[in-house]
Amino acid sequence: MPTASLIGSGPNGLSAAITLASSSVDVAVSERNAQIGGGCSTAETTLPGFRHDLGSSVYPMGVASPFFRALPIEIPWIEPDAPCAHPLDDGTAVLLEHSIDDTIANLDPSDRRKYRSLFEPLADRFVELAAELLGPVQHVPRHPILLARFGLPALLPAASLARSRFSGARARALFAGMAAHSVMPLEDATSAAVGLVLMAAGHASGWPIVRGGAQTLAEALARHLESLGGRIETGREITQMPEADVVLADVTPRQLLRIAGAALPPGYRRKLERFRYGAGAFKIDYALSSPIPWAASECMRAATVHLGGTLEEIVASERHFTSATPFVLLVQPSLFDPTRAPAGQHTAWAYCHVPNGSSVDCLEAIERQIERFAPGFRDCILARSISPPAELERWNPNLVGGDISGGAMTPGQLLFRPTASLYRTPLPGLFLCGASTPPGGGVHGMAGFHAAQAALRYLTRQKTASA
Repeated sequence: MPTASLIGSGPNGLSAAITLASSSVDVAVSERNAQIGGGCSTAETTLPGFRHDLGSSVYPMGVASPFFRALPIEIPWIEPDAPCAHPLDDGTAVLLEHSIDDTIANLDPSDRRKYRSLFEPLADRFVELAAELLGPVQHVPRHPILLARFGLPALLPAASLARSRFSGARARALFAGMAAHSVMPLEDATSAAVGLVLMAAGHASGWPIVRGGAQTLAEALARHLESLGGRIETGREITQMPEADVVLADVTPRQLLRIAGAALPPGYRRKLERFRYGAGAFKIDYALSSPIPWAASECMRAATVHLGGTLEEIVASERHFTSATPFVLLVQPSLFDPTRAPAGQHTAWAYCHVPNGSSVDCLEAIERQIERFAPGFRDCILARSISPPAELERWNPNLVGGDISGGAMTPGQLLFRPTASLYRTPLPGLFLCGASTPPGGGVHGMAGFHAAQAALRYLTRQKTASA
């Protein structure tokens, strides 16, 4: 039986391990931390009984992932009443609703038809669109017209698409907040792509959380792996190449250089060294005595809330990631999952984007933005756990400089990441399988799946050559 060593137990490492174990490969996973999950982990970081997601928390691409959808396991998704809320200074909020009809009812009349024409074709066929976007980089599109309908606006800067498609402030603000998930300046080409995907996903399959926290998802994947004969060892950091027929590393280029750099050809090393990391995150976990007192009560219908005001404000905030009024992404999971906090109390987390490796303290700026739309928020705080970029990287070395996307999602690194060879490295049997490979960041397991498929093809060639 061929053997595989997996470095890292994040969603991509586990998906790669499951794919290999399902094909009769003897799989062993090594995890440096005391608990599995990598960026898909949960812990009590503030007060006892308050469970906080350390990394990922909301899963629009998880529920749409072809890999997750094909697994014979139950993932306890919880779908909030609305995928996302975006409060405004007039005391109202514009919501991304499951229904396009309900969404456009809260937009300016002049934008309703335009919104429907942009998003209805993508939402109606989102399963097919997700399969195309999360599929292999090099493949013949099964739905070329659908892909073209998505791809043409996706190539635009988000700010340009918002201004050209919508005339009202509400639709423009809603789209800007979605596009800010790209962690790119919204005046850069392709920054519209993430906004289009997330909004179509909201209408088609929602933005679910997982009952019990992100750890539940990691543990469900781990149980399935173990049922296939795979093994996981925690508290084991890999510092040199393991002995196995194939090695799959759920790491970024910087960690691969530390593990295998001396053995890698100089040209490939230089390519990895040139790999660009994106902006970092400054994150705060909150234990709260009560729900957040939103001025716009409809924000209570969504687990995810975007705090940034108008399109113009969000564009300015994301231009250099140094604004005193940053775009803040906030999640309030305990409104929909009572397992996250003691009875009657709540959890929330919020982060803003900062320059990679920034040491600037953003606590005041983040809480000022929350208070702007939820006066009295600070009165609800029982405890905080603050994670600037350096702390995020200490917890998970893949978060280089606080980069939560495994590398900048620039046009040059969107598809061919970290190099044109994608998952393969020049070392026989060594593959990359993390968010620094296509299709990039997000919890969907597809990078691990594609890397494992490449490893299986390698094993087949090795077997044929030795026969």
